[in-house]
Amino acid sequence: MTSDVRSPKPVAAQEIELAISGMTCASCANRIERKLNKLDGVTATVNYATEKAKVTFPGDVDPAVLVEQVEAAGYSATLPQPVKPEVVEEDDPSRPLRQRLIGAAVLSVPVIALSMIPALQFTYWQWIALTLAAPVVVWAAWPFHRAAWQNLRHGAATMDTLISMGTLAAFAWSLYALLFGTAGTPGMKHPFELTIERMSGSANIYLEVAAGVTTFILAGRYFEVRSKRRAGAALRALLELGAKEVAVLRDGREERIPVDALKVGDRFVVRPGEKIATDGVIEEGSSAVDASMLTGESVPVEVGPGDAVVGATVNAGGRLLVRATRIGSDTQLAQMAKLVEEAQTGKAAVQRLADRISGVFVPIVIALAVGTLAFWLGAGGSVAAAFTAAVAVLIIACPCALGLATPTALLVGTGRGAQLGILIKGPEVLESTRRIDTIVLDKTGTVTTGQMSLVDVHLAGDAEADEVLRLAGALENASEHPIARAIARGAEDKVGTLPPVEEFVNVEGLGVQGIVDGHAVLVGRTALLEEWSQHLPDDLAAAKSAAEKEGKTAVAVAWDGQARAVLVVADTVKPTSAEAIRKLRELGLTPVLLTGDNEAVARSVAAEVGIDEVTAEVLPKDKVDVVKRLQSEGRVVAMAGDGVNDAAALAQADLGLAMGTGTDVAIEASDLTLVRGDLMAAADAIRLSRRTLRTIKGNLFWAFAYNVAALPLAAAGLLNPMIAGAAMAFSSVFVVSNSLRLRGFRSVTR
Repeated sequence: MTSDVRSPKPVAAQEIELAISGMTCASCANRIERKLNKLDGVTATVNYATEKAKVTFPGDVDPAVLVEQVEAAGYSATLPQPVKPEVVEEDDPSRPLRQRLIGAAVLSVPVIALSMIPALQFTYWQWIALTLAAPVVVWAAWPFHRAAWQNLRHGAATMDTLISMGTLAAFAWSLYALLFGTAGTPGMKHPFELTIERMSGSANIYLEVAAGVTTFILAGRYFEVRSKRRAGAALRALLELGAKEVAVLRDGREERIPVDALKVGDRFVVRPGEKIATDGVIEEGSSAVDASMLTGESVPVEVGPGDAVVGATVNAGGRLLVRATRIGSDTQLAQMAKLVEEAQTGKAAVQRLADRISGVFVPIVIALAVGTLAFWLGAGGSVAAAFTAAVAVLIIACPCALGLATPTALLVGTGRGAQLGILIKGPEVLESTRRIDTIVLDKTGTVTTGQMSLVDVHLAGDAEADEVLRLAGALENASEHPIARAIARGAEDKVGTLPPVEEFVNVEGLGVQGIVDGHAVLVGRTALLEEWSQHLPDDLAAAKSAAEKEGKTAVAVAWDGQARAVLVVADTVKPTSAEAIRKLRELGLTPVLLTGDNEAVARSVAAEVGIDEVTAEVLPKDKVDVVKRLQSEGRVVAMAGDGVNDAAALAQADLGLAMGTGTDVAIEASDLTLVRGDLMAAADAIRLSRRTLRTIKGNLFWAFAYNVAALPLAAAGLLNPMIAGAAMAFSSVFVVSNSLRLRGFRSVTR
């Protein structure tokens, strides 16, 4: 007898994105990630910057279990909500922090001044300081206390734990000294002397420490939250690109409706200059479509009946009748938005340096404080002396200078960057610049100008260049076609004012014709000239063919029955690009050229600027794949681009650099924005970022070094309050002075 034993069918994996709230630092993201990954078959990646968790889980697992797991770790999670057509303006999450910061700053300044300057210490100054400091420690520092309590419940300790314990310890001891010690007596002074002696501490208050640390750390958190809020702005900017209304053809009449009401199969009209409402196929009309916003291709695409067009591209020529084939989330624009979102969510968050150090430092300090208390009590010392030593350990370890270490360096570094046309979004960006070894450069708008220009004039027989430009430029000046505009601009630059045109005719898909200075002029494709029996001579035909092999656009010119010239139009390389590539190589980076244009154009541009590695003819989603492939090879990749088509790749890269002359979407998806739109700024940006990171690391080292050096004194019960105050003040002054050195950073171009 045989038994029919069937193995269970494998359950298909599903993917979901949870919105996480309650995280206060990168270690929170790590804790949630570990908790989710403990579930069988679950793989989770939590991004602290975007506050989202990307989770892959077996199909037989209820997503609610994932939410429960996050809540068990002490945080909140929500399942994806259905997308609503209307955009709801979200609340500013930085507003509560801003209110706490302003309140803390206003109240802390007089507390610090009274405590640190003996000349200001009037008879009852300590009670005024207590009154001002209490709201700062209780109300302004509440986010730290709440996070510390949540961490304690789950057996964890972060920088929030140390901030909370330090500020509460400083405040509680000050309260004890004022109410039960001698610190509350009228006329009490904080003498400015540096002595080492064992004491009970009943005459010492630390209100300036409690209030000052709270204010400094709040300032750092506020700027961090503001930079994090930009993470989703790329998606909002993407969706803003699309058309808002569309002229639908119904019963032979045009009717304007919102784009959201458009259905697959609807026929709609697109006039010159309008955005195409959604993906579709042209049924009537021919035109040139400017797709540079989406594809990055600098040359407008000629389209006619039967050709597919993409939503959000611009109709640069004639009237088009389009049949909608994809709407809503199925369009190429929506798919690109999804790519950006996935790249941002999947990008590993660089853990903050302070949190990394605190992972070791916080438990050691807490253990040292408890050990100090136990030692002095066991050694027969007084309870007051034992508590003084234990509290002194927490106070001297409380990260006062640490609160300034990152924000001051960022403030000076980003300020100097702004003067040089470089915008740095946050501390995580700086960590990436240190490690990158490959920089991927989008061609159009990054290495090149992104604008068509007249680059060459080939003449036949006795034709003169000025005459060709004057007649052809005048005719093209009457056209709105992007290539025509490039020829007209080039002609005006060379010969000045152009003559008027008579009997101008735009021959759709072929070119233009008209009368200029009594000459019957034709400008366009060779087919247009051949219709008038005006054929290109062999030398012009060869020049035209050579230009087209290089990916350039060649336009024929004829008048009075004879072909006279071929004008070559192309996207030109920026003057500084070659030098910028050399500077990037000096920084240890390997440049890679990436473009949607054809191989010939890409190779030509790469050779001109000195790039060896080229990837051409790539679609927007392929750009992301190229970045992923390089990363899979072990490379740490930077990406520089300026178009919507670059946004997802910018987000996927370890470091995204957006040219400021580009689209809002690219800028929002990037880590660094180069306002000058000059690739030389990329080299400056990486140098400045690396130097700012070194400064932050130096600041963090010294901020901890001063505290650690004083810990043995505190544990021994020998810490005079003025030594604690002086150590903190000096470490803060050192950190600020070190940061100010960044003001001397110089650009390689200046």
